[in-house]
Amino acid sequence: MKRVTVIGGGTMGIGIAYVAAQAGGEVTVVEPGNERAEAMMRTVADAAQGAVSRGKLSASGASELIGRIRRVASTSDVPLREDVIIESVPEDKALKLKVLTAAAARSPRLLASNTSALSIDRLATAVADPTIFLGMHFFNPVWSLKLVEIVRGGATAEAAVDEAREIGRWMGKETLVVLDIPGFATSRLDLIASLEAIRMLESGVASAEDIDRAATLAYRHPVGPLRLSDIVGLDVRLDVARALERAHGSRYAAPPLLERMVSEGRLGQKSGQGFFSWPS
Repeated sequence: MKRVTVIGGGTMGIGIAYVAAQAGGEVTVVEPGNERAEAMMRTVADAAQGAVSRGKLSASGASELIGRIRRVASTSDVPLREDVIIESVPEDKALKLKVLTAAAARSPRLLASNTSALSIDRLATAVADPTIFLGMHFFNPVWSLKLVEIVRGGATAEAAVDEAREIGRWMGKETLVVLDIPGFATSRLDLIASLEAIRMLESGVASAEDIDRAATLAYRHPVGPLRLSDIVGLDVRLDVARALERAHGSRYAAPPLLERMVSEGRLGQKSGQGFFSWPS
């Protein structure tokens, strides 16, 4: 049994906690907000029940999975010397630095950030021992998508990369290793497709539904770029676009439509309205 801590009970944190518990891990989730913590456990229970209905889990297995996840309100309550602590808070550099400093103080064997775009080397400045620190970029929905992108920082030890690969395999994931270059590999590929889809919608090439149908039917993508943007959050898309534009130039510039939708609060699934409607 591996001991895993996930910091952040949002969409990605819930998914990481779920797959770790599904693998048999003893999982601690740091989530300060009581309301969000309650929502997190409801989501875990719903996902486990869905697995039962699909024949993936027995009823007793689902109950055991849920029982392996516990919530604490502060990183100071995390047990010492966990096998891995995975930070999964919003893509705000100052927040991540603060969280990682507190996480490193718990002396885990491996410390990882689930960032999709921020520099691992910059985040490593918050960590006392950067040799154990790297990126472990999961994909939403975590329980369905099989990839974990491992991001090697300049100070990351080879043993830490090997450990991250092993943890990924234990969670039932495939892994790839990339260097700490803005956007890594997957975020650059994903974002450039999404921005082009938004530009196509903006210029009237086709409807949002048909642009996404082109991606799913012609290229066998499991979900179209506009619907995926809604799931990720259009505010997150905008933040990542701005960061990659600074790093790689104007090809990552955010379309005016994206800027406008974010300013109007149309953030996708989280707000109920984005390129598509999302009933609560």
